[in-house]
Amino acid sequence: MVSIDHVASKILTYMPYVLVLIDMRYEGVRCGKDGSVDNHMEMGKKLLAAGQLADALSHFHAAVDGDPKNYMAYYRRATVFLAMGKSKSALPDLSRVIELKPDFTSARLQRGNLLLKQGKLDEAESDFKKVLKSNPSDKEEKEAKSQLAKSDELQRLVAQSRSSFNERDYMTAITHLDTIIETCVWDASSREMRAECYIQMGEMGKAVSDLKAASKLKNDNTQAFYKLSTIYYNLGDHEMSLNEIRECLKLDPDHKQCYSHYKQVKKLNKQIQSAEELIQEQRYEDAVGKYEAVMRTEPNVHQFTLLAKERICHALAKDQQASRAVPVCSEVLQSDPENVNVLKDRAEAYVQDEQYEEAIKDYETAGKYSENDHQIKEGLERAQRLLKQSQRRDYYKILGVKRTAKKKEIIKAYRKLAQQWHPDNFQDPQEKKKAEKKFIDIAQAKEVLTDPEMRNKFDQGEDPMDPESQQGHHHPFNGGFHGFQGFNPFGSGSFNFKFNFN
Repeated sequence: MVSIDHVASKILTYMPYVLVLIDMRYEGVRCGKDGSVDNHMEMGKKLLAAGQLADALSHFHAAVDGDPKNYMAYYRRATVFLAMGKSKSALPDLSRVIELKPDFTSARLQRGNLLLKQGKLDEAESDFKKVLKSNPSDKEEKEAKSQLAKSDELQRLVAQSRSSFNERDYMTAITHLDTIIETCVWDASSREMRAECYIQMGEMGKAVSDLKAASKLKNDNTQAFYKLSTIYYNLGDHEMSLNEIRECLKLDPDHKQCYSHYKQVKKLNKQIQSAEELIQEQRYEDAVGKYEAVMRTEPNVHQFTLLAKERICHALAKDQQASRAVPVCSEVLQSDPENVNVLKDRAEAYVQDEQYEEAIKDYETAGKYSENDHQIKEGLERAQRLLKQSQRRDYYKILGVKRTAKKKEIIKAYRKLAQQWHPDNFQDPQEKKKAEKKFIDIAQAKEVLTDPEMRNKFDQGEDPMDPESQQGHHHPFNGGFHGFQGFNPFGSGSFNFKFNFN
């Protein structure tokens, strides 16, 4: 086994020779630097021509590192950056080329074009004028003159757009800014001004588009993120508002406007999320209370009031509180008559309240705005069946109970009515006949509504006691009154009916 001391001894012995070799290699690279740069330049050009931009860029990086004063290396790298759509990276390289070789007209012309796109019109104009003074080619001269004229025209439009904006003539300002932005595509200030025009005109969607672009075009653009957040907030989109205000705070955690707004949005967002969780858990009354808190937190933004009432409408409809749900739903529809969700919820509440014709109207209206919604189709068919059913025999009405009645309530109502309409209570033949029919209806109602399967069928608009809809099914009442022999409607003791049939 070789000892550590032995290895250390060998390293010390050969170290001087290693250092000499490293030094010689370094000198060789340094002395042969130009050749190495040439190789990188040649390979970079070939890769660029082949469209292999990332590999070409790597070689031009090496060329710049090998010779920081090689203006062609910077120029080639700028060319690759432009081909990759990275104009911000290209601009410093073009400036370095011009610094190293002021009469390089191609680089100056390209820089002028980039400055023009950024909206830096004075700097672009300076480059185009210098191109014209530096003995350019015919093609370069023609392009420089054209771009110089365009720069002059854009400067005039910028002045006019600012004047129109100050005079609150936002439409005219937008017209000028549209033309400016067609050329100055990377000009953040023009987009911000156009966004402000759109805000003043109430066209928030267009304002959002411009502000999003401006937030990317300008570094540390906290104001753009703040405006985006407030627009989304006023539109009632609390989640997008929260996302944008967080971007502002990432850039500046101490930004007063953004932090103050962040606290408000975060509080509201938390309340809405909690309310939605309560709805998912079917804790509808608690959800209603939470959405009422949302309206207290933000009473000034109409969209949040609408959102809260829309969800309260939904929760109450789900909780089968029709009398409370209908007015709230109706209030939302006054402001937003095409709200399909609210139309469906109010229709369901109308069904619960046995206002079937009103339910049908709501489902039909909702269907106009959402043709392929299966819930609307199913709800409409159900409401139509229930309407037909209500025009015939309604077991709930027979017993005088609500559709939401529990089994105990149904049995209690049945016993009371069965005692009232017992045929033995009537002596007159006509009255006895009427009582017999009434008593059968009462018994059938109790039979249907205390059987979960039959009650569900009835609630869907199907009468389980109707022979037409129940062909092939046998029911205990189909054979007439003999089905009642030995039957005690009051649930205790022996009881026999004695009927006299004429």
